[in-house]
Amino acid sequence: MHHTAIILAAGKGKRMQSEIPKQYLELEGKPIIYYSLKVFEESFIDNIILVTSKEDISFCRKEIVEKFGFRKVTEIVAGGSQRYHSVYQGILAAGDTDYIYIHDGARPFVTARILKDAKEQVEKYGACAAGMPVKDTIKIVDSRDFAVNTPERSLVWQVQTPQVFSGKLVKAAYEKLFSEAENDAVTDDAMVVETMLKIPVKLFQASYENIKITTPEDLQIASVFLDKNTMYKKC
Repeated sequence: MHHTAIILAAGKGKRMQSEIPKQYLELEGKPIIYYSLKVFEESFIDNIILVTSKEDISFCRKEIVEKFGFRKVTEIVAGGSQRYHSVYQGILAAGDTDYIYIHDGARPFVTARILKDAKEQVEKYGACAAGMPVKDTIKIVDSRDFAVNTPERSLVWQVQTPQVFSGKLVKAAYEKLFSEAENDAVTDDAMVVETMLKIPVKLFQASYENIKITTPEDLQIASVFLDKNTMYKKC
C-alpha cells in the first residue's frame, strides 16, 4: 500500500501580521514547516507533495527541501487562491496512491504516534481526521452574536490535521466539488468528503499541542512547546 502526504504551504497568513508567510517564519532557528516535514520524512510515508504558492516554489526547493535534505519530497506544486484549491492540486499530483494524508504546513507538532494512529484509522474506515475534544463550552450564535444554542460539550471536537483518506475516495469527493460548484465555505477536507459523498469521517485523538500557528500569540505558545519537549529538540 502506498501512503502519500500532501503538506500545505500556500497560505499567506494575514493574521500573523507578517510579510513572511507563517509557515516560513523561524521557530527556534528553523522554519515552522521544517518540523512537520521532518516527522513525515522519518515516518512510514512513502512520498511527500509540498504545495506552495507559485512564487515560492524555488524558495521551497532550495531553502527547505534541499537545505534540510528532505528526500521524500517528490514534487513541489503551485496551490490556488483557497485552501481547497491547493488540496486539489496536491491530490492531482498524488496520482493513484492508496492513501492521502493532508496536513497544514503551519502545524509543526504532528508526531509519529499521530501518524501511526491515522494510518490505523484510515485503513479501517477509509476516512479519518485528527482532533481533540473541546475543553470549553461552545455556543452557537445568530447573526447578531446572541447565543441560540449550546451543544453538548462531550460531542464537540476541535478538528486538526492530518486528515487522511483513501486516495480514490478523496479524489472523487474533490472532483465532485469542482464539477458541481465551488464553495468558499469549505474549511477542511473532511467537510468535502462528508458533503460531496455523504461518507462519515472518523475522528481520532491527536494532541492539544498539535496547534496551527496562525497568530503571533500562537508563535509564542509554539516556542514553549518546543522548549519543553525533548522530542522536538532532537529535530
